[in-house]
Amino acid sequence: MGVDLPLIWAIIIIFGIMMYVVMDGFDLGIGILFPFVKGEQDRDVMMNTVAPVWDGNETWLVLGGAALFGAFPLAYAVVLSALYLPLMLMLIGLIFRGVAFEFRFKATAAKRHLWDKAFIGGSLAATFFQGVALGAFIEGFKVVDRSYAGGSLDWLTPFSLFCGLGLIVAYALLGCTWLIMKTEGKLQLQMHDLARPLALVLLAVTGIVSIWTPLAHPDIAERWFSLPNLFWFLPVPILVLVTLYGLLRAVARNAHYTPFLLTLVLIFLGYSGLGISLWPNIIPPSISIWDAAAPPQSQGFMLVGTLFIIPFILGYTFWSYYVFRGKVTHEDGYH
Repeated sequence: MGVDLPLIWAIIIIFGIMMYVVMDGFDLGIGILFPFVKGEQDRDVMMNTVAPVWDGNETWLVLGGAALFGAFPLAYAVVLSALYLPLMLMLIGLIFRGVAFEFRFKATAAKRHLWDKAFIGGSLAATFFQGVALGAFIEGFKVVDRSYAGGSLDWLTPFSLFCGLGLIVAYALLGCTWLIMKTEGKLQLQMHDLARPLALVLLAVTGIVSIWTPLAHPDIAERWFSLPNLFWFLPVPILVLVTLYGLLRAVARNAHYTPFLLTLVLIFLGYSGLGISLWPNIIPPSISIWDAAAPPQSQGFMLVGTLFIIPFILGYTFWSYYVFRGKVTHEDGYH
């Protein structure tokens, strides 16, 4: 029995994107939450919670893109052709966010507000266009003769724009619960107050997307609601409701770590729902991971190097978070 290389590569890419969403999600969430916090010292603390680790988090985005290029070149060509504009705007947002990280702490008091705005705008733009790209991916792409045959603005639909707004809410909740875990005092209490409305809005957004998607795509509706699939997949929405209830309870009792962990579970469940809807298509609606795969020789050659380097990425990621564990206070600085 041979090794299913496309399946292995699909798992690697799914894992890499999930790691990026989790780890850069709360970075971007902090930028989204900046307008709700007015005090300069509190804003310093917010940035200091991620200042030592934020750039390492984006390693996973690079890994996912490079793996897609090498293992599924057809998907890379079609998806990037279809989503060129939103992905470019996302990268511009990430650049502004990264520059603001470095320059804000070195700016004079009179100029610091400019970098605050760059941090907020970059975080919002990067998150929104990630969500737009996700929404467009769910809707699928027009492919003729293994080439993208749609227009340059086909990604611009009501559903994709709504997904962009929905991801802003998801990342804001992730950033909010991260700050609950990493801060103390007045800032932590403010994040506790924000977490409940954000969680409820995220539930509403998730519900709308969960209804909108099968209504617009009969094949996805068939995947979810036909028997026996319905019984297999029913635990996903049930677990979403249970996790959200646990999150609200944890926030109500002023827990420090549980809200963030439960938000991670929510993100994972949403990611699982996306996978159930689209699997095994890497170019929705009809091109599978096996149809889009590179030759086995290419995938096998790349796999050797990738399986060697991923443990190093996981190792330094774990070590950096371990070194900078614990609460961040006003006395902590960024250098």
